Amino acid sequence: MPTAHLSQRPELPVRDRILLTAHDLFYREGIRATGIDRVIAESGVAKLTFYRHFPSKNELIRAFLAYRHERWMAWFTDALQRHGAGRGKGIDALVPALSEWFADPGFRGCAFLNSVGELGGALPEVLEIARSHKEAMTKEIEQLLPPSRRRAKDAQTIALAVDGAISHAQFDPTPETALKTLERLVKLVRGAA
Repeated sequence: MPTAHLSQRPELPVRDRILLTAHDLFYREGIRATGIDRVIAESGVAKLTFYRHFPSKNELIRAFLAYRHERWMAWFTDALQRHGAGRGKGIDALVPALSEWFADPGFRGCAFLNSVGELGGALPEVLEIARSHKEAMTKEIEQLLPPSRRRAKDAQTIALAVDGAISHAQFDPTPETALKTLERLVKLVRGAA
C-alpha cells in the first residue's frame, strides 16, 4: 500500500492535501508524535485554512481513520484478487496479499491497532472505528472461505491470526516468520472445518 508524496499532490484540493499529509505522518510517525503545526507546514496551508477544514486534531484523526479504512480495504480486496481469490484460490490468496503489504518499505503495521494503542482511552471513538474496520476485514476474509456453518467463526479466528501477523511483522527484521505462522494457522483452521 504505497503512499504518494506531497510533491505528487500539489494540485489536490486543500482539504485532501491536509488529509493525505496527516495520513502519511500519522501512519509513519504516530498520531501523538505528529503535531498540528507539522501537518500544516508539510501540507503547505495556512493555520486558518487548516482549522477551517479540521476544527480540531480529533476531527483530523477521525478523518484519517475513515480515509485509511477506505484505502486499506480497497487495497486488501484488490490484493486478494491479484493473488487469485477470484479464481478459486479463496483463502490461499490471503498470505501472498499480506506479504505484498509487509514488504512495502512504508509498512508500519495496522493503523487501527496503532491508533487504539495510542488513543483508545483518550479518544474512545477510536475503539469503535477500529472495531468497525476489523469487522469489515473479517467479512472480507469470510468471503474467501467455502460456505459452511463454521464460516463466520473460522473467519474470526483467521482475522485474529492476521492481526497477530501484522503486529509481529512490525518488529521482526523479516516478515517471513509471521507469514509462515499465519499460513500454518490458516491451514489448521481450514483443516478443522
